[in-house]
Amino acid sequence: MAKTGEFIKNDGKKVVARNRRASFDYHLEEEFEAGLVLTGTEVKSLREGRASITDGYAHIDRGEAWIENIYIPEYLQGTWTNHAARRKRKMLLHKAEIIRITQKLKESGRTLVPLELYFSGSRVKISFALAKGKKDWDKRQALREKQDKREAERAMSLRQNR
Repeated sequence: MAKTGEFIKNDGKKVVARNRRASFDYHLEEEFEAGLVLTGTEVKSLREGRASITDGYAHIDRGEAWIENIYIPEYLQGTWTNHAARRKRKMLLHKAEIIRITQKLKESGRTLVPLELYFSGSRVKISFALAKGKKDWDKRQALREKQDKREAERAMSLRQNR
């Protein structure tokens, strides 16, 4: 995650928080993008670059998409109108997307994992993925492949420098 007040800019969007463990812990199958229903103090807190989505998860309840357990700290200059830091927040999706996600969630072992929280213009958006959890041996194999790739690149760069 970026330091407080810093944004990571890519593709015209200002990334506030990124879930870097998602691709390590899950097989990501399909990505989606949704808007978030937030209060004013939540948006102000996000503009300061303060948020964490690593513990978050999304679900569909009665035809509505919700995201829970993402951490947006209270706005420091906020008054009695401040928000709860880990409240349930509604995601804005088209009905067809919600139906498609619901059908895919019925398959065993599927979940919705948040990937990025960012500003697209003045709107706060969240990208999330339909994912299936990895087993421990999958994680070890991914680490092994990553390490092998790094060693191969290192060997190639040493060979080119000679």
